[in-house]
Amino acid sequence: METKNNWKAWIYLAPAIILLAVFTFYPMINTIGISFIDGYKLSKPTGTFGIENYTKILANKQFTHALRNTFIIAFVTVPLSTILALLIAVGLNSIKPLRAFLQTIYFLPYVTNSIAIGMVFSIIFKVYTPNGTLTGATNLGLFNQLIGFFGIKPQMWISQNAPLVNKMFVICFYIIWNALPFKIMILLGALQSVNTQYYNAAKIDGASRFKIFRKITVPLISPMLLYVVVTGFIGSFKEYSSVIGIFGEKLADFDMNTMVGLIYDSLKNVHTGRAAAGAVVLFLIILVFTGLQFLVSKKKVHY
Repeated sequence: METKNNWKAWIYLAPAIILLAVFTFYPMINTIGISFIDGYKLSKPTGTFGIENYTKILANKQFTHALRNTFIIAFVTVPLSTILALLIAVGLNSIKPLRAFLQTIYFLPYVTNSIAIGMVFSIIFKVYTPNGTLTGATNLGLFNQLIGFFGIKPQMWISQNAPLVNKMFVICFYIIWNALPFKIMILLGALQSVNTQYYNAAKIDGASRFKIFRKITVPLISPMLLYVVVTGFIGSFKEYSSVIGIFGEKLADFDMNTMVGLIYDSLKNVHTGRAAAGAVVLFLIILVFTGLQFLVSKKKVHY
């Protein structure tokens, strides 16, 4: 009987296993193989076997810039978006009358096209100038006008000659805003599953709200916190669409290329082997950081 049930299970799983094998496992293995073939082209899949693709992409100046930008995006946006999402989720969980309405408002960015939102952000932060400088600007843009009310001088935000910190502020601001809905939804669901008896017992003992939050809420939803942090880092390391939505396709001209952008640039220049090597390097970076997060979480996450 057990053997028959096992066969039934494999039959039910077969479509999913076949799809994973064709569209996930085979492309991964094939990419690793291509990364070791120098001069590989799709039209002529031949070349010299070796590590030349890795040495070339690691020696590329754009690789250093892309790695720097990717790390800044990851280590700025993930912690801030997670903290903000947790605070908003706690607030929504305590506001019952308007909870459904506010959830809808916060969830809207998640179902909106990221490229379209990026274009809107580029309009908000763009400064319309005839000569590329603030001198003689015909339109300082909505954001510059807004900070002008607080006495802050207008600045270049997303132009080629804008400071890196300004460009990073814009892209991090957008990514955090765009990442909040999903994280809020996950954390709000986790908060609603917490047994209220823990809160009632803590209130009887006279515990403060902050202590209840730190000692009860955070430990009980720590598995979901780990989930949003891990998926957040994976998504931030693969960030690309939001960046081109704001800065356009020529990210190298703005010094705003990311690891995924560098891979696409290599494909555009018919350097398939280098693109595969870049993808493998990115995969290893994500694998290492994900492993470290799970290692650190063993003592911090309570299941």
